Amino acid sequence: MNLDEIRKRIDTIDSQLLPLFIERMECAQDVAREKQKLQLPILNAERENEILERIASKAGNYVPEAKILYNSIMALSRSRQHKLLNSGIGIRRQINYALEKETSLHTVSDDKKIAFQGISGSFSHAAASLLFPNCKTYPYENFRDVFEALKSGDADFGLLPVENSSAGSVAEVYDLIMSYRFSIVGSTTLHVHHCLAAPHGVAIEDIRTVYSHPQALTQCSDIISSHNWKSIQHSNTAVAAKMLAKMAEENGVADAAAICSPMAANMYGLSILQQDIQNNNQNRTRFAALSKEMIIPKLADKVSLCFCLPHTTGSLYSVLSRFALNGLNLTKIESRPLKEGNNGDFKYNFYLDFTGSVRNSNTLDLLCTLSQELPNFSFLGNYIEYNPKKT
Repeated sequence: MNLDEIRKRIDTIDSQLLPLFIERMECAQDVAREKQKLQLPILNAERENEILERIASKAGNYVPEAKILYNSIMALSRSRQHKLLNSGIGIRRQINYALEKETSLHTVSDDKKIAFQGISGSFSHAAASLLFPNCKTYPYENFRDVFEALKSGDADFGLLPVENSSAGSVAEVYDLIMSYRFSIVGSTTLHVHHCLAAPHGVAIEDIRTVYSHPQALTQCSDIISSHNWKSIQHSNTAVAAKMLAKMAEENGVADAAAICSPMAANMYGLSILQQDIQNNNQNRTRFAALSKEMIIPKLADKVSLCFCLPHTTGSLYSVLSRFALNGLNLTKIESRPLKEGNNGDFKYNFYLDFTGSVRNSNTLDLLCTLSQELPNFSFLGNYIEYNPKKT
């Protein structure tokens, strides 16, 4: 057959497939009603595995393709059943309550307390001041302290770095997000300019050691390796600058420098020896604002969530395919292994970002479906990525 004839045959096959697909979906709806009567869960993993095994035994050379096809069909069937039965009542109430308040970071009152990791002059401090310009900021020594301040009510919002364009994800922060499960209510991305700062009288050729945060040291690895400097980690870039200034004042420093922001260098009385020493001039860090209270502004266009999955073949694909089927674009996926279970199998916590809005009924239905099917599922928020130039 030539190409036109083959295409006509495909069209004929499709015309037979579509009515069968519609009939199957109608059967799925009937199944949902029966499960409701019998108070059975919509997801029946054992039944689905039986179907996949049966299909695999008959698919010949097309086993992988057939499994993908039937996985998608069964996912669509479950989604239809969840929608029919209005699943996820808890998460629907939670989201609807946040939507009714119609608040945003711009409407936060100036008496709110903002926690950030580090000290004045740090990039986290700059991001906190950007998102909450009228609120008082409070520094904390480490990331966990910020989460604990939110938990105890000592702070209303927390501001934390989550990823850098050069050094990647801040793993500790993602671990804490998936542990505490507070709401993400906004985010912003800052252009990060690192400088080499030293006490007065220290020249660049004198330097033997540099101090900074591990992420900053990674972001400036080229200049560090080219001079064969020893690098020493500190909890924050501004903390490193302040510590170096104190060392110089008390004991004198002749061979050390800090990698920090120009603001921190000036704030703590250090001389800037070289500007923009980061490997990438487009170096950016993304910060997330967290709260115990969910806030969903009108123009929210980014959604975050987390859940647990077993480390088994196809478990992650079966979830991610649901986003593709709904036309949603994933922008971030992060995984963290959990402790081994009694049988020695690993399970993983997953964190996802995708573009979308819970005001869209299909997106909300998907979240409700996943909340019913995935262990340890948490909807973390629907928020705005604020542009620093427009904030």
